[in-house]
Amino acid sequence: MSPTPETRLQGHLGVPGIVFLVLAAVAPLTGIIVIGGINLAVGAGGGTPVMFLLATAVFLLFAVGYAQMAKRLVNAGGFYAYIVRGTGRIPGLVGAFMALVGYNCFVAGAVGASGFFTSFVFANVFGLDLPWWIWSLASVAAVWLLTRSGIDLSAKVLAVALILEVAILIVLDGAILFTTGYSFEPFLPEVFLAGSLGLGLLFAANAFVGFEATGLFGEEARDPKRTIPRATYIAITFIGVFAAITTWAIVSALGARDTQETALRHLDAGDLVFVVSTEYLGEGLTNVMLLLLVVSLFAALLALHNAATRYLYALGRVGVLPRPLSHTRPKTGAPVTASTVQLLFATIVAMVHAVAGLDPVGNLVAAFTGIGTLGIIVLQAIAATAIVVHFRRVKDPRRLTTFALPLVGGAGLWAVTVLAFANFPDLAGSESPVIALLPWLLPIAAVLAVLLGYRLRSARPQVWDSLDQDLDRVALGKTTTEAAE
Repeated sequence: MSPTPETRLQGHLGVPGIVFLVLAAVAPLTGIIVIGGINLAVGAGGGTPVMFLLATAVFLLFAVGYAQMAKRLVNAGGFYAYIVRGTGRIPGLVGAFMALVGYNCFVAGAVGASGFFTSFVFANVFGLDLPWWIWSLASVAAVWLLTRSGIDLSAKVLAVALILEVAILIVLDGAILFTTGYSFEPFLPEVFLAGSLGLGLLFAANAFVGFEATGLFGEEARDPKRTIPRATYIAITFIGVFAAITTWAIVSALGARDTQETALRHLDAGDLVFVVSTEYLGEGLTNVMLLLLVVSLFAALLALHNAATRYLYALGRVGVLPRPLSHTRPKTGAPVTASTVQLLFATIVAMVHAVAGLDPVGNLVAAFTGIGTLGIIVLQAIAATAIVVHFRRVKDPRRLTTFALPLVGGAGLWAVTVLAFANFPDLAGSESPVIALLPWLLPIAAVLAVLLGYRLRSARPQVWDSLDQDLDRVALGKTTTEAAE
């Protein structure tokens, strides 16, 4: 099925727009407060900045092959499309199901996180005490209205949110630098090897979840063959370097050899960064940071929803999912049907938890963000393999950029995947035996994807054929080609 005016995405995203969409999903402020705080407490401790730099190296190596693939294939299916091209339709369906589980669960968790922390901040800063689920519904409504207006508006809103949350962390970094100075102890082997190297790398890699969404916006970019690779390199570098610098500042403030013990005392409350901020910035700016945490969580919800929606849209367009999911709003090209369905799923999940009186953080956020993170990590690893296989199949002569470097990056991603499965309770932040069983959802999803593939091949050959044919169709005048530029 070729894109029609009713099913065609529209957008004029440049490098900055895509970078904002991706970095907003990563949510730097939330990442430092939550992921950074956990890593400092139970991961690498004082060596956390080194873990972020190692993770950056792994993802940049992967990005070398990813960038080459992005120059040849423009498709709203993102990694799913790359996997189809690299290793075939059935592995592509497996990747698509990993994406569906990962992103849709992540959005459900983000709905709960946004509602809970918004309720907490407004109650403590303004004295407005409302149930968390009311704020969750308000966030969902705002996201739905923004997505109807097209991806360009979302990119602008996310740009403002991102600049604000990054700015407050830069202020904190500067205050520590000029007050205490940065210690180089975190880079000593006896410091960064003293904690858990495996958990340290896992939590650092977790901060990059969402960068792969650059490819999802190819059909909405002005010049995707140049825009997507550049946006990917910029996003990965910024995530890693910014997280390394900010955690370096926090470690310097706490003392490299005392960081883990101090962070452990604040782990349950999750207030380590706010304690440091109060000491160096004062209560006023710390309250501003609390408000910007709300902004960061909403931005992450909006960005993750945009990514989840495009997987639903792409699979609806080829007929794997109901075709109405590929309908777009004529005025803006926004995939409104997929957006509505995705938000309904996330809202129903959140409201079931609210009606049942379950803890939104200990249950909803832990379970759904945890399995969402794991699904996306698995998707990244499968895509890394598919990209290497693809370039070997077409006998690309550039062995460094299409084989050696992406192979090392892919090996690193598979290592992170193994760590994530082995340490899922730590990744989810919950010791619940029920949550510990959630990783089994991904093998089940993979089996269902394989069964669906065989059924499509025998019972719906037109859909089976479209899985591959859709990759080479013209979308918004942007064609794909196997020939090297």
